Amino acid sequence: MTAETVMLAPLFLLFLLFLVAAGRIVEAQGEVNGAARDAARAASVQRTEAEAESAAKEAAEAALSGDCSPQVDMSGTEWEMSSSDHVAVVRATVTCELNLGFLGFDATKQMSGTSVVPLERYRRVQ
Repeated sequence: MTAETVMLAPLFLLFLLFLVAAGRIVEAQGEVNGAARDAARAASVQRTEAEAESAAKEAAEAALSGDCSPQVDMSGTEWEMSSSDHVAVVRATVTCELNLGFLGFDATKQMSGTSVVPLERYRRVQ
């Protein structure tokens, strides 16, 4: 019985580490998706593209609160409201590197989240 326990303990420990890593990856993906949503929403109320990109980066950094250094990509954004039936949209993609070193793995995983929100028709006037 003791020999079986000694042989199975490392496998059980590896299984627990795998569960913790999988849970952290799922949690990080949710955080990155939330950061993308916040970035797109913050950008959608700005008056200019430069202000929108700055607001999106600030919102993503605030949402991830120092867990990583997010990269925000605003490609695919349509700033022009060409007609009444066409809705301009803001597309924000947030990418972040998740470090799994705390589990004993020497690995990182790139997490990415994208959010699309309509451009506010009545953006704030300053």
